[in-house]
Amino acid sequence: MKAIIPTAGQGTRLYPHTHTKPKPMVRLAGRPILGHILESFTRTPVEEVVLVIGGPMKSQVVEYANSEYGTEFDFSFVEQASPEGLGHSIYQADPEISDEPVVIALGDMIFENGYSTFLEKDQSDRLDGLIGVKPVTEPQHYGVVDIDSDGIISSLVEKPDDPPSDLAISGVYIVHDSVALFDALDHLVSNGIRGAGNEYQLTDALQIMIDEGCQLGTFEVEEWYDCGRPDTLLEANRVCLDKVPISSDCDCQQSAIVEPVDIGENVDLSNCVIGPHVSIDDGARINNSIVQDSIVGRNSQLTNINIKSSIVGDNTEVVGNSQQLNVGDNSVVENL
Repeated sequence: MKAIIPTAGQGTRLYPHTHTKPKPMVRLAGRPILGHILESFTRTPVEEVVLVIGGPMKSQVVEYANSEYGTEFDFSFVEQASPEGLGHSIYQADPEISDEPVVIALGDMIFENGYSTFLEKDQSDRLDGLIGVKPVTEPQHYGVVDIDSDGIISSLVEKPDDPPSDLAISGVYIVHDSVALFDALDHLVSNGIRGAGNEYQLTDALQIMIDEGCQLGTFEVEEWYDCGRPDTLLEANRVCLDKVPISSDCDCQQSAIVEPVDIGENVDLSNCVIGPHVSIDDGARINNSIVQDSIVGRNSQLTNINIKSSIVGDNTEVVGNSQQLNVGDNSVVENL
């Protein structure tokens, strides 16, 4: 089985951080979002990964995947020249898939129990595919499925005004009949059939599969974290820190560490209180400060601050602030 991970989205909801890096390269709990996804796949039968890349910063994805996980997976990189929707992104992977089964994992989603749990629920002996779902209170904001009495999906629709159910598509798909999937995507793109948001939607292609006689089922996802917004990125950071081994190998002079935290290499802490739920990247310097429930980027310097629920980008200097911050890379914030 191969995995397809789309990473070419613009990530506008995570500005200013995605001005300088692709959304899957935004870090939390010690590694980029993409790193958490790939790490989860190391515990599955997946050996080949197709990464859909795009935009002027696509080389960051290629370099990270090859350097950090090149010994774990055989990578293929296909380009989405223009952002025209999730269906269009997945369509670019067609030449790399042939007729093999695939698992599709969105590049900004982290699942609490990982992908091995989903693949264990696979029912390849009787279904053409499975879609992860979760009951939600506002299904009109999601792709939604409706199922029949046998548990087979009868219809899918993207962000409907009148949802047929409360089962939201959670961003993980297992497709055994990949030929039918790519035939459906080709039909949409070749005929210019765009769906919600004037984009080519994966849900529309899956509906075509159903209309052509494919049987798709569901499996329930317990917890998922859409890391595409600052608040949910911090939530995912908290969850990951609660689950992963803690790293705190740093120069901590007269500082208190309140676990869980993740502290990178060559970090210098002086007269600080750090934690809980703080991720500090390599080379950061923090002095006379209190930092809680936050993500601090690489080589950033924080002095005389008291922050909570904040995101500070790489190579950023913050002096004399006591507030909630969302600051991108290469910035200076002073309140003297």
